[in-house]
Amino acid sequence: MSATQPVAESLYAAHQKVYAREVSGRFARLRTLSVLVLLGLFYGLPWLRWNGRQAVLFDLPARKFFIFGLTLFPQDFYLLTWLLIMAALSLFFFTALAGRLWCGYACPQTVWTEVFVWLERLTEGNRSQQIKLDKAPWSMRKISRKAAKQFLWVGFALFTGMTFVGFFSPIEGLAGKIAGGALSFWEGFWVIFYATATYGNAGFLREQVCKYMCPYARFQSAMFDRNTLIISYDGARGEPRGSRGRGVDARSTGLGDCVDCTLCVQACPTGIDIRKGLQYECIACAACIDACDSVMDKVGYPRGLVRYATQAEMEGLPKHLVRPRVVVYASILGVLLSGFVYAVTHRMPFDLDVLRDRNTLYRELDDGRIENVFTVRIINKDQRAHDFRLTAANLANAVVDSDSPTQHVNAEDVKTVVVRVRIPPGQERGGHSFTLAAQPVDQPKLIVTSRARFFAEP
Repeated sequence: MSATQPVAESLYAAHQKVYAREVSGRFARLRTLSVLVLLGLFYGLPWLRWNGRQAVLFDLPARKFFIFGLTLFPQDFYLLTWLLIMAALSLFFFTALAGRLWCGYACPQTVWTEVFVWLERLTEGNRSQQIKLDKAPWSMRKISRKAAKQFLWVGFALFTGMTFVGFFSPIEGLAGKIAGGALSFWEGFWVIFYATATYGNAGFLREQVCKYMCPYARFQSAMFDRNTLIISYDGARGEPRGSRGRGVDARSTGLGDCVDCTLCVQACPTGIDIRKGLQYECIACAACIDACDSVMDKVGYPRGLVRYATQAEMEGLPKHLVRPRVVVYASILGVLLSGFVYAVTHRMPFDLDVLRDRNTLYRELDDGRIENVFTVRIINKDQRAHDFRLTAANLANAVVDSDSPTQHVNAEDVKTVVVRVRIPPGQERGGHSFTLAAQPVDQPKLIVTSRARFFAEP
């Protein structure tokens, strides 16, 4: 390369670690409460017992999903779709109302990152101590602190992976297998997989997930309007910023209320400066509000230089939190939630699947009767066993025959039985649609049906 040839600049800046300052305040307490509640549910639910079994268990091999007293089968997957629709609308509703509340308080990335940051502070100290430690040359002190942090991170990540798998494989047995070194290949694979994902996202990548990987950061602005509550810096009150002595009247010096302490920047987990306006990297955790409020208290200025506010409010206009889009989202959510509760509480405790025998379309018996064979699956979603009687409707003189007059199905179980449906000779031939019904003997009013088709030689 020629000595005079310019060196091309890189289009990518090297990542700089964000050392977020620990702050205290009302939003920090709210965020801590959210972390404790959500992680308490995640780590505690698999260990709860309900009627002699794990309270929450998604048993994929058995195709059963236990949620306390509710047992769901693949036929109930429409409820999952219903839940996903409500979750999406909830995201739209809360975003239109108050920005990225989900990101700041309930997103798994935020929740687990909070724990990893806390473990880092436990082993390496506060923000200034961490910066000093990272700049210091390697020594036994530095190695021991870094090793302690990694030990806690890896241990917590493995516990997280085990807990996640514990929602799909009974966690008591899973813990016993881990203690005895008897994990199956797939159980071990998924424990390591989710442990690695937790460690990588919450410990290593952190804010980079929110800034570069999360799609929500890119389209959130489409759900904002001038009356959405966002974290805002009051430039009219704060500028021009500058340092001053305690008790000095800022207006007499020509300065605004911002003392340019940069604590709001130091407290931000994504490393942005909120004084430059709302940026897509902001996750609405409100750490900058707590940091700024603490400074305002010290210098004797009113709080709220950085606060939750709408764009309209910042421009001196009245804010309207209740507006058409919020009302529409809330109304749709209310209807969907009411319908979901009704669907769950009035769900039929039984179901019936009918599958025609593909080997023989029909057969004619020695006495002239025509017989069709079906494979019937009786699904008992109830928490107690039932005996079912099978009958045929809309098919004249049809007789249903099986290995027993009634079929006993255990609680929360599925029974597959071969059923023969026969019609007497002389009846109209051809194809006939009919209904196969399963009726519990002890609850005759609860009849579950399935459509089928009977064939006979034309």
